[in-house]
Amino acid sequence: MDWFKTSLGRLRVIGWWEGASFLLLLGVAMPLKYYFGHPEYVRVIGMAHGGLFLLYLAAAGQAAMVQEWTWRRTGLVFLASLLPAGPFVLEAKLLRGETPRD
Repeated sequence: MDWFKTSLGRLRVIGWWEGASFLLLLGVAMPLKYYFGHPEYVRVIGMAHGGLFLLYLAAAGQAAMVQEWTWRRTGLVFLASLLPAGPFVLEAKLLRGETPRD
């Protein structure tokens, strides 16, 4: 897995999983809880998303230090984790053409 060799690669992979887990939480688990009475899906997917969220923040912090990002760019990367499709937009707009420094 060459993706995990650089800080940007790790951020991209973890960002994809974090974004997917957020969309699953909002689009699948929450409707199952509120419309069909199955709160266990929110518990399981929510816990997975929480762990991935923390990993994303750590990967973003590491990438910001290694890549020597500005405060603005670092803030946008952290903000992306709070939006449902944020990591996907971040990948498409900010990270796609960036060259890893590590």
